[in-house]
Amino acid sequence: MLRRRPPRAASADDLLTTLGRLTAQAREGAELQRARVELAEVLQREMLPTALPELPGLRTAATYAPARHGLAIGGDWYDGFPLPDGALAFSVGDVQGHDVEAAAFMGQIRIGLRAVAAHAADPGEVLSRANDLLLSIDCELFATCTFVRFDPRSWELTSARAGHVPGVWATTDRRWGLVEDPGGIPLGVLPGQRYPVTRRRLTAAGAFVLLTDGVIEGPSFPIEAGLAQVARLVTAKAGDAPAEIAGAVMCVAELTGHTDDAAVIVLSHDAARRGAG
Repeated sequence: MLRRRPPRAASADDLLTTLGRLTAQAREGAELQRARVELAEVLQREMLPTALPELPGLRTAATYAPARHGLAIGGDWYDGFPLPDGALAFSVGDVQGHDVEAAAFMGQIRIGLRAVAAHAADPGEVLSRANDLLLSIDCELFATCTFVRFDPRSWELTSARAGHVPGVWATTDRRWGLVEDPGGIPLGVLPGQRYPVTRRRLTAAGAFVLLTDGVIEGPSFPIEAGLAQVARLVTAKAGDAPAEIAGAVMCVAELTGHTDDAAVIVLSHDAARRGAG
């Protein structure tokens, strides 16, 4: 009968060699992940607009912050652009996933919304068409979004939501509320979706703030608490410059201990002019 040779005890040199190989593999994996995160962040920042459009009586600002630990980058965006009829459009949203693919998909959504909005004045129709457009490219990712249209003739904001977190509005006379349209499901999930539209005439000066959940939600910080904190800040600062409001709102992310990236967009407006509409 053949007898198996008993296994040779590993020497110290063998253990050191194995440890060195595993360490090198771990380092290579960490460097690859770091490279992917850095690429996603570069793509994210390059695709976000450097400035937002404004009109007399409407001032705008936006800010973006990557995840605190740099591991959840590539999903959030904001945008603003003029429309052919003289109105302005603004959007904020969050793509599922946090990597290079999510950053690239974010760019596709921004371009898609711009293209659709040029031919559809109603925000609900914009989201509906964008939803079908995203489904047509056969991508497994989806996105939440709030789309807003500002009409300088009527001094009215019309908005629609696709599964996105509420925003906050406040006036300089300390009234406030949530930008919580009835909404519909996220973009890129089911075809043929419809998104209800909410209309708000800006009768008093104030601020309209849209954001992503990375601002208001953390590991042990519920969205409701984050929204309440943002509401207090915006109400107190409704008459300030939009960049100051955006910076203050982004600071809420430090309180929540956010692990996601975060975006904020602020529309600071005067009261509706007499005769507008």
